[in-house]
Amino acid sequence: MTAPSVGGSRVDFDPFGTAALRAAVLDSWAGSPTRFREDANAEEDLRLGGYADAWFVELAQNAADAARSAGVAGRLRVDLVDGELRVANTGTALDAAGVAALASLRASAKRDDPGAVGRFGVGFAAVLAVSDAPRVVSSAGGVAFSAARTAEAVAALPGPAAELARRDEPPVLRLVWPVDEEPPAGFDTEVRLPPRPGVDVNALLAQARDNASDLLLALPDLAEIAVGDHVVARVDGPVPGEVTIGSRRWLLARRSGTLAAADAHSQATEERERRDWSVCWALPLTADGAPDPLGEDVLHAPTAAAERLALPARLIATVPLEPDRRRARSGPATDRVLAGAAEAYLDLVREVPAAQRLALVPEPGFPRSELHGRLRDLLLDALRTAAWLPGATGVELVPGRAEWLDLPGVDLPDAPLPALLAEAGFDRLLGSMSAGPVSRSVRAPTALAELGVHRLTATELVTRLFGVERPPSWWRALYAELAPLAEIVPGLVDELRALPVPLADGRVAAGPATVLLPPEQAAEAGPTGAVGRIAALALPGLHVAHAAAVHPLLTRLGAAEADPAGLLEHPALAEAVERSVDDAEAGLDTTALAEAVLELVAEVGAVPAGLAALALPDREGRPARADELMLPDAALRPLLAADVPLDVLDPEFAARVPRSALTAVGVVDGFAVLVDEEPVAPDHDLDDEERWWDSLDTPPARLVAVRDLDLVDDDAWPAALALLGAERETRAALMAPGSYTAWWLARHARIGGRRPAHWRLPTAHDLAPLYEPPPWPEGSPADVDEAVLTVIGVRADLTISDSAVAADLLARLVDPTRHPDAALVADAHEALAEAVATGRVDSADIDMPEQVRALDGSIADVDVAMVLDAPWLAAVLPAGELVTGGDPVALAELLDLPVASEIVAADVEGPGRPVRWAAIGEVVVACHTLGVPVPRGELSVHDELWVAVRRPLTGRFSVLSWRDASGRWHATDPLRALLGLLTEDDALG
Repeated sequence: MTAPSVGGSRVDFDPFGTAALRAAVLDSWAGSPTRFREDANAEEDLRLGGYADAWFVELAQNAADAARSAGVAGRLRVDLVDGELRVANTGTALDAAGVAALASLRASAKRDDPGAVGRFGVGFAAVLAVSDAPRVVSSAGGVAFSAARTAEAVAALPGPAAELARRDEPPVLRLVWPVDEEPPAGFDTEVRLPPRPGVDVNALLAQARDNASDLLLALPDLAEIAVGDHVVARVDGPVPGEVTIGSRRWLLARRSGTLAAADAHSQATEERERRDWSVCWALPLTADGAPDPLGEDVLHAPTAAAERLALPARLIATVPLEPDRRRARSGPATDRVLAGAAEAYLDLVREVPAAQRLALVPEPGFPRSELHGRLRDLLLDALRTAAWLPGATGVELVPGRAEWLDLPGVDLPDAPLPALLAEAGFDRLLGSMSAGPVSRSVRAPTALAELGVHRLTATELVTRLFGVERPPSWWRALYAELAPLAEIVPGLVDELRALPVPLADGRVAAGPATVLLPPEQAAEAGPTGAVGRIAALALPGLHVAHAAAVHPLLTRLGAAEADPAGLLEHPALAEAVERSVDDAEAGLDTTALAEAVLELVAEVGAVPAGLAALALPDREGRPARADELMLPDAALRPLLAADVPLDVLDPEFAARVPRSALTAVGVVDGFAVLVDEEPVAPDHDLDDEERWWDSLDTPPARLVAVRDLDLVDDDAWPAALALLGAERETRAALMAPGSYTAWWLARHARIGGRRPAHWRLPTAHDLAPLYEPPPWPEGSPADVDEAVLTVIGVRADLTISDSAVAADLLARLVDPTRHPDAALVADAHEALAEAVATGRVDSADIDMPEQVRALDGSIADVDVAMVLDAPWLAAVLPAGELVTGGDPVALAELLDLPVASEIVAADVEGPGRPVRWAAIGEVVVACHTLGVPVPRGELSVHDELWVAVRRPLTGRFSVLSWRDASGRWHATDPLRALLGLLTEDDALG
């Protein structure tokens, strides 16, 4: 049978001795009203200050301590029942010490419990913000507090009553009464909070739901929190240190220890015996387990305090707090806990996959609080001095000894560039790293710089690559990794222009711009063929890349293809060729150079002129320039003069090298042709070249010339000319307009000991009275190409090219052994006159003969000879004294003779009868036939026409036509007069 109850309790039910506790408090208040006032002020400070919003946190801490004490997985449930907010938990039930602590001011029953969360004995005061009549019921009994009952109890105490009259309410948690209630099934304790007027219990439930996950993380002794139907559970993961709370995963790293006695002595008396400390870092994880760093947060000690932090992980630590549990208390104990936190943070970092660790580097920025600043400095110091950064070699690196490659993408997972560089000795280089799905750039240069990681720029990388010894395939792999970056990184192409390039000869070139790339079909071991031979020479300044290292990036950075034509024109090769004779004479073996160049020439065909200096062995093994040697079976060899400075190429060497390559570099076989597409001066080492150049009206636009003509023996010219005409290239040089070759041969070649102009073509039979055909030696072809003979000056006609030819023709005309007819003589004189008239011949340059060939074929002395300038005068002059042909004035100037019109003086006898030219039928027919207009005016027709000559002799002569001094024509035969008239017009025209 139950005893009668008072206020919901049995009269005799008081398992925790609350009556004695109340009596003691009331006695103290009665004896000292100031004590009542102090207790009321202290409780009011807690209710209105630091604990105003901490009711659920404080009750959760108590639940965690109860579960830990009982050794069970704590469960906490929050419900709204009958209008009351009820918070139930499992674990050790309420006991007398706990009741005494609840009813005391800052006297915790957990002082001697090293694992307890609650410490100050004031946490329960947080419920006063919710209720002024809280109850705590448990399986061992229950207690109640009440503002109303406390006010009733102190009404009989004058001092406290007077003070109470000045206040809103008395101290609620100083007087405690027993209650006879039990917790709900499955729980050991329940706090029941009838809400104060105006308290929104739904908001309190929402607050509890919001804090549930954080409390399960902060209070490991709790396994589950249920707020109404909302249940949040704590589940340990399969990986040690990983836990899932609700839908969120966390990675935890813990450290614990004991404070030194001196450090503990700095604590409040209630705390001194609790020297243990612990820290826990909690890092949020994404669904796939990657770090999901926090942003803004607060210190949890172990529940949320007011100390603002902004670190990648949450810190849950036994940092000493001020009495309101909002701010950290400074001192040695706090320093030790924070030092432990830095050590634990390194443990946390190392638990994260290596490639994702940079996500845990604290961000720079203005500290959120003093504690935040201290913690960040401690964490950075710890990170700077420990090995935790993943190196490209797989070894963890201390940031101060590490370096990061400042290129985009190299920190991506499985990025090959860091590992590739690590193979080459970059063992301090960071490996692939990624921050995961975070919103901040944790890999920013500022963060790595703050850690002391050296920034390896592209420029420094290029510099340090010199001296790296790796196979060519490694270099190609390097270029392949850098190529896509060159497309997207501004300025990177310029920074890479000094990249080392391994060469086929084993050297390394400084920069692709100095490098030639072998053909794509080159073998893995290097370029083959002519390019390979050239590359193997290792000529200074000539760099041919190793084929296994070739990559398109090298082309973008300035490398060019090593085509044979380009190699032949390379300055380094030209320099080597130029000094090859000196090198050979100094004892160096230049055979490899010669064979490489000749193989290259065999591929190309046309070659630069400078290759004529290539050192080749003569038949005695002595080095000589290529253009100072001839092939053992050279076609030109039997044509050369005995004193020609050409030796014979070593027959064995000639046998293993293509003949075309030897002749291309200047070794003499037949006649060689020199070609200059843009000649600017007579500097081609051709015989008599300057005089030919001066003979031109304008410099040649293109020069094509046969060289070495001056080396031909005078007796060998018939065969030499045949050879020149038979070869396509030499024939083209000979026939080119303004040809140097034709010009030189016309002046220097000798046929039968004479210049070509001394002879006529065998087919030029009309010239036979004056010229003979070339006297070919026995065995020479009788029909040498007449086109060749013509272009070098062998006569096809009577064209006069210069004064020497003119003098020769004049001499032939007066040779008494020759018998040219009148027509040939006239043609010869016409050619001579034309040469004078056009300026090709200056009469002053010719020693005139004392005789000339006259119109009748006889030879006349110049004293009696004259040039017939008017054909009608021939009728009154001796034919043996007349010279005719071409322009009579020019011919008279050349022969230094008078013209006939200046000598003859004569008068026509009788006037004749005047007749219009147009009236004479035969004149009209003749003019139409000749295609000339009929003359205007008249002529005088005579039956017989006589002229009286006064000079150079006197007498009376019968003539067919005559032109008198007035210019009037007289004739017995009008056609003869027409002929004279037309001749006169031509002369005047």
